[in-house]
Amino acid sequence: MQYKDYYKILGVKREASKDEIKKSYRKLARKYHPDVSKEKNAEEKFKEVNEANEVLSDKEKRAAYDNLGSYQPGQDFRPPPGWEQQFGQGGQPDFGNMDFGDLFSQMFGGAGHGRRQGFGGRGFSQAGQDYEVALEITLEEAYQGAEKSLQLEVPEPSPQGFMMRVPRTIKVRIPKGATEGQRLRVPAKGGSGQHGGAAGDLYLRITFLPHAWFKPSGHDVTLDVPLTPWEAALGASVEIPTLAGKVLLKVKPGSRSGQKMRLTGKGLPKAGSGFGDLYAVFQIATPESLSDKERALFEELQQVSDFNPRPF
Repeated sequence: MQYKDYYKILGVKREASKDEIKKSYRKLARKYHPDVSKEKNAEEKFKEVNEANEVLSDKEKRAAYDNLGSYQPGQDFRPPPGWEQQFGQGGQPDFGNMDFGDLFSQMFGGAGHGRRQGFGGRGFSQAGQDYEVALEITLEEAYQGAEKSLQLEVPEPSPQGFMMRVPRTIKVRIPKGATEGQRLRVPAKGGSGQHGGAAGDLYLRITFLPHAWFKPSGHDVTLDVPLTPWEAALGASVEIPTLAGKVLLKVKPGSRSGQKMRLTGKGLPKAGSGFGDLYAVFQIATPESLSDKERALFEELQQVSDFNPRPF
């Protein structure tokens, strides 16, 4: 028989973890599935991928495979003496006329060609498809964490084997500290697997809805704080909002437009512990209309002040 390098077929290293094998199998099974693939020799590659996965995803079969040693793909091969007694279920198989996949089928039952009866609805186990969707949340939901209910339409195979869009409601938990652009994985909430195949995963790409006051940047947020000319000149204590509630901000005398003040720990929570910061940006605001008394006071200030903000 000819040796098959199952690790090479799945594109993983011999020391690959079970999760790495599973991830690679799902990717290749979707790539070469004959119902959708346009790859050359997709059917044969799909068979090889399933055969390799059935051996490497099973602890006992993988141990037996590793015990065979490492050879070149396609190299003439015969199991070492005593291998069938150590790993098999008894009997003396005829190795001379056996396919490499049938070796595991006869030794363990079910692997290799023993499962390769066809495609789609005709016998193959197939992992479900992974899906990725954008999820819009508010800054308050990112700050506190939230449970969201998603209405999705996902492609699923009908009993007749045709693909159809099926409505599905999925509840997901958004953890505290979610950030713009973050990708959250919801295990086993993707497409359904077929014939015992594992369900795919759902990936949520976090997007923040625009906020009336705050502008996020990672775990930090920025807030424009309008000041009257006299608050900026004389100093003041002004009440401003934060994601945790309102606080008093002390404005120093002589503050200028565009100046920033950092409020440590008043931003978004971080995944492990701690919080980002809030940056208050001063914006000097002037009245749109003036009373007679206000106008008189501004005119008086104009006359007595020698302040010139323009250096040119």
